[in-house]
Amino acid sequence: MTMINYSMQLEKYIDYLQNEERSIATVCQYERDVLRFFSFLNLKELTKDAVLQYKQELMKAYQPVSVKLSALNSFFSFIGRDDLKLKLLKIQRSVYCSEEKELSKSEYFRLIQAAEKKKNKRLALLLQTICGTGIRVSELKYITAAAVNCGEAVIQLKGKTRTILLPKKLQKKLKNYLRRERIVEGPVFITRTGRPLDRSNIWKMMKNLCRDAGVDAKKVFPHNLRHLFARCFYSIDKDIARLADILGHSSINTTRIYIITSGTEHRRHLDALRLVV
Repeated sequence: MTMINYSMQLEKYIDYLQNEERSIATVCQYERDVLRFFSFLNLKELTKDAVLQYKQELMKAYQPVSVKLSALNSFFSFIGRDDLKLKLLKIQRSVYCSEEKELSKSEYFRLIQAAEKKKNKRLALLLQTICGTGIRVSELKYITAAAVNCGEAVIQLKGKTRTILLPKKLQKKLKNYLRRERIVEGPVFITRTGRPLDRSNIWKMMKNLCRDAGVDAKKVFPHNLRHLFARCFYSIDKDIARLADILGHSSINTTRIYIITSGTEHRRHLDALRLVV
């Protein structure tokens, strides 16, 4: 297969992923992973030996957890070359997460306070909407005036439909915001031109709060708000299946990643066992 054929196959593969309603982030990541492999191959013949050599190079360059072979296996299946598929690395799931990456509840409140001090009511409310419902940033467009008025939003993503409830306090805040901004229909969080805020806009706005809030910028991004919601919800409800439904996860294994606690909290649980005299 020539590089021209590779490119043509990749284009068809990307179209396939999009038709399967994979998220934009997933499609982009898979495309990058396959292109990285093409670059490594550098016009060489596509053989199992070449694929195995690429896997070895990845393992040298990246931490095991970062070695992602799923995209390649998916691509090989798409082009009818299952014989090239690789065995995925078996990695023990961590029982706790790094505190350098985990956004705490107190840090979340400091971000809201920083947004309010900047008189950015929209951003302060946006943070509370994502964290108060557990939605993805890409699902924010489903928080509409109609959804606020009835207290629930119907979200359609990745071929699935689910309904999420708005907490009463959040619903009241959103109603006040709609009145103040004179928004009577469509998405609540929009730009000056009336278009829904996109991921990059929200990302930048959140990063701009970090210094004033005294929060490490590495912790501050929309998806971490979703993780915080998951941990807080699970700490009260302890029902992982229900949490998976609320988050829109097809697999509970995905939900498990969201409820991993910090090393400090894990150590506190170990100490509470009182098994060391």
